[in-house]
Amino acid sequence: MRRPALHDPAAGNVSPLRSAVATACLVWFGFVWLVCAIGLTQLFRYYSRKPRPAACLETLAENDIPHVTIIRPLKGLEPRLYECLASTLRQTYPKRKTTNVFCIETRDDPALSILERLLRDFPKADARILVEEEDPLLLANNNALGPNPKIRNMSRAYREATGDLIWILDCNVWIGKGVCGRMVDLLCGYGGNMKNKFVHQTPLSVDLDSHTLLAEERKELLQGEQAPDSADIAATTSPDSRNHSRGKLKRLLQRGGGRLDEAFMSSAHAKFYNAINTVLVAPCVMGKSTMFRKSHLDYVTSSNPDRTPGIDFFSDNICEDHLVGDALWYKPQALEEPAYRRAHPGEKVEKYGKHAMLFGDFCFQPMSHTSVAATIDRRLRWLRVRKFTVTLATFVEPGTESIVNSLYGAYALTTLPFFTARGIAPTWPAFFLVWLASMTLWCLVDYVQYLLLHSAKTIELDEHTPDFVLPQRSARAYHNAAVLQPLLADKVFRTPGLLDGARRSFDEWWFAWIAREVSALPIWVWAFWGGVTVEWRGRRFWVSLDTKVHEILPEA
Repeated sequence: MRRPALHDPAAGNVSPLRSAVATACLVWFGFVWLVCAIGLTQLFRYYSRKPRPAACLETLAENDIPHVTIIRPLKGLEPRLYECLASTLRQTYPKRKTTNVFCIETRDDPALSILERLLRDFPKADARILVEEEDPLLLANNNALGPNPKIRNMSRAYREATGDLIWILDCNVWIGKGVCGRMVDLLCGYGGNMKNKFVHQTPLSVDLDSHTLLAEERKELLQGEQAPDSADIAATTSPDSRNHSRGKLKRLLQRGGGRLDEAFMSSAHAKFYNAINTVLVAPCVMGKSTMFRKSHLDYVTSSNPDRTPGIDFFSDNICEDHLVGDALWYKPQALEEPAYRRAHPGEKVEKYGKHAMLFGDFCFQPMSHTSVAATIDRRLRWLRVRKFTVTLATFVEPGTESIVNSLYGAYALTTLPFFTARGIAPTWPAFFLVWLASMTLWCLVDYVQYLLLHSAKTIELDEHTPDFVLPQRSARAYHNAAVLQPLLADKVFRTPGLLDGARRSFDEWWFAWIAREVSALPIWVWAFWGGVTVEWRGRRFWVSLDTKVHEILPEA
């Protein structure tokens, strides 16, 4: 059946308006696929093998290696919290060249016992615990900082940092043991890199619920070595069958959020994040793991007399990671100011890259007992903040999602005379088939990408690598693999293959993928047009046009 039209496509009589709309759809369809191709190319280019050891550790004397202050803000228990925090204490970077600072709000925080255990287990590490309610700055004046809870949590650690390099990692991410050195290489220009002002990583979520790798399998994979103590996993987040709701639908709503987040971070987000950070036309930062110089940030944030320079400058705002990246991207340093160059003619001024992403190293976020509602709330928060910080990019975001983008392509290919003359009929069945073909291609690309990202090809595997990072196939694929062998047998490391990334069977993965794709547009509409209220760290805020947050206090 032909689509109702006021033209004869076969004769090339398409109205100017419809021709213009179809051409715009075709251009956007092609542009999005070009961006996807760039991102996918970069993923296969950098995440198919282990990265090289850090140049700074191989070429510099230990005394010449820069000191790094590692700040990890916490609030409450998170899945695999001990393992995530311990990953920064197990870095190959010299211990005397790192200071680990764990930040909590109060001494009543349930994470405090885990932090105290970490300090006992790593007595040689330079590590300490700072408590927000004991911060001298806030004790003297509670209004010295704005309402941003994460900035208030980290402020003292930043102000008292040792050295110039600051590395902020969320408490719920795990990183490989060589990441610190490679971050320093990229920031400071070692190993032939250009010096950069700001360095960050690609985040990757892993859903622990229904995890297919059992304790016995992990022991076999590690050739008989004991898995980490189960106490490292918070009881409130362990995938215990006693915590499951009896009803399938309720269980899905209570625990399906982690699977949706895993699908999103392994597909659309990873492609576009790597593509944008390849072309570097604008800052694109998700602050799970970021490194920069304290001196650089202090210089560009010294304009507010009511706030200490540095991260405190952003304590009135939400989305502080994005704003820190923006400040270091757009605001010049002293040596880059025109006035400095005029005052020092002929002097060679060192150039810095604005941003750089550490390709080849993920920061992994394990998730468990995450409800669908919690995942939607997090997406709403991201979008409602981004609509004020990057309005145009957020406005066109639905067109970058598979369903809407495929609709654009289907409309263009069944409307423009160039394609109708080559056999694509202007009918609804043809429209549907083109849309379905595009969706199928999206699905296959995302599945292959998912296998790559979860295959652990870039991980420096050892006995401390947690099971949510290890190469792991779905139960059926793992046990039926003809080449099954312990990856760490006798300390000889087998390079994981692409199929080692099959955490889920294809139908399990597809269900999560299609659910994420279908929900993307409704969530965007709700976030973009449905208000400015967000929930964050157990508190409610509303966001103003200047991206400042205002806490909504409960009525008395």
